[in-house]
Amino acid sequence: MKFSPNVPKPYVLLLPLVGMGLFILLYVLAALKYPGGSWMMPQQNGFSFWNNYLCDLLDQNAINGELNTARYLARTSLTVLCLSLFLIWYNLPSLFKGENFNISIMWLSGMAALITTAFLSSGTHDNTVRIAGFFAVIAFLTCFLELFKAGYLKLFIFGAVCLIIFLFNYYIYETGQFIRLLPIIQKITFVCFIIWFIVLDILLYQNLKWKTTAGDV
Repeated sequence: MKFSPNVPKPYVLLLPLVGMGLFILLYVLAALKYPGGSWMMPQQNGFSFWNNYLCDLLDQNAINGELNTARYLARTSLTVLCLSLFLIWYNLPSLFKGENFNISIMWLSGMAALITTAFLSSGTHDNTVRIAGFFAVIAFLTCFLELFKAGYLKLFIFGAVCLIIFLFNYYIYETGQFIRLLPIIQKITFVCFIIWFIVLDILLYQNLKWKTTAGDV
């Protein structure tokens, strides 16, 4: 069964770059509007880079009990990010030659992970994280295999480092070990993956542009 989409026009792959930039901007604005409170310091004022989780901005109420006026910006930014990454992953098979079972698994698991992540603000946070994380690990491992086979070794290595950080993040989340470090590690994980996705998107854009110039698309 074929899961690879039709090859898009190269300019389509510029949209995720705009989307990821907009995600960062909206999340910063949401953090500035956050009323206050973290699990370490429930009565703190505003958003703490050191103590708050990114998902705190998505909740109906802030941890200090006040109505979370930042939630609309945060939820909008999450939606924009998911749509941006969805567009990258949807077109990712175009980066690789031919089709195989591994690429189909990569494509489907990536789609499933992103669709699940979009429900983070639905009140089922823990289950959403676990389900999205399960699909994401499959998606990344299969993607790394294709990157390695295609000779994109630097992106493969950087992606593997990102995945290790992600798994460490998940280990802390599930076990409670080093829990005080989790807000910082979570942000490091996000930054690393955003950089990885930006590089992946640029690579995909350049690859499609080259094919277009060469008359292959």
